[in-house]
Amino acid sequence: MPLPEVQGIIDAKDLQRTASTIAEWQLPNGMIPWFPGGHCDPWNHVEAAMALACTGHLDEAEAAYQWLLEMQLDDGPGTGGWHQYYLADGIEDPKFDANVIAYIATGVWHHWLMTRDRGFLEHMWASVDKAIEFVLRLQTSSGPILWARHEDGTPWSYALLTGSSSICHSLRCAIAIGEELGHDRPDWELSLAHLAHAIRTQPEGAFAPKERWAMDWYYPVLSGALDAENTFSYLETQREKFIIESHGVRCVSDQDWVTAAETCECAMAYLIAGSRSDALTLFKGALEMRQEDGKCLTGLVHPGSISFPENECTTYTAAAIVLAADAISGSSPASSLFVDHSSLPDIIDIETVVKRRD
Repeated sequence: MPLPEVQGIIDAKDLQRTASTIAEWQLPNGMIPWFPGGHCDPWNHVEAAMALACTGHLDEAEAAYQWLLEMQLDDGPGTGGWHQYYLADGIEDPKFDANVIAYIATGVWHHWLMTRDRGFLEHMWASVDKAIEFVLRLQTSSGPILWARHEDGTPWSYALLTGSSSICHSLRCAIAIGEELGHDRPDWELSLAHLAHAIRTQPEGAFAPKERWAMDWYYPVLSGALDAENTFSYLETQREKFIIESHGVRCVSDQDWVTAAETCECAMAYLIAGSRSDALTLFKGALEMRQEDGKCLTGLVHPGSISFPENECTTYTAAAIVLAADAISGSSPASSLFVDHSSLPDIIDIETVVKRRD
């Protein structure tokens, strides 16, 4: 299997070094913290597992998924889910984030694309099934999915555009897993249709206002929820607001703090939109945060390229760089997962369904 590399920008050896930093910081039980002594959230844990898989660290990736199986809740308000943040010796934040919980489906489908290991897919199916059922219990009648539940089971009162967009992609992956194993889920397909329709139309009040955050700008594109022919113009409407040219993407629009993870995700969004040149420029900006030893700073404040948080390197940042490189280069069997949504199950046009009922 060819390892990811982007010719003329970063070679396979250097990307392998970056992936190795994730493996070095993984705990013996499979948990992948942000950094040694730091916390772990299941979303970034899955992101790191995918980066490990596409750089040949399959045993470490599977240990990460096994940790998820062991930590998944079997009873109570969080049945089928995981808490928001874990420490090596316990739980740091007990709430249940729908987007975080859904992301296992994306990771499991990615691993299947990498390995074609049907035994792994069957082993993980029950976990994916329970996780998606947890998430869809938070879907509103208008389509969006509420952000989270409190530890006592009380749902939060609002949905996030970024979170719902990420769930849209994870739900398609879950449906793909079910189809591969002969477990068709038409109820999931209908939920996906309502969710995607809400993301496309963004009716007033559907999502909490988070216009400062870059992810609310590009995630509807990255998730595949928007029609492909409109994605470039959609991104360009807020380019100046979020991009510092030659450096990358501001995490929030009113701070010149460029973060590598957001920059890599946005690079993939531009790849979806058909602008490889923009994707490469953004990816080069993200590599400003990669250190000689392979570790990756979370972000830099401009002007001056001042690291913030100071000298913080994170596994999820390393993972974002590896996955973006793979998507740009098309190196691994899973490289198209985030940039070619045509390989995933189609999204039903909910307006067509409604018209047929009428």
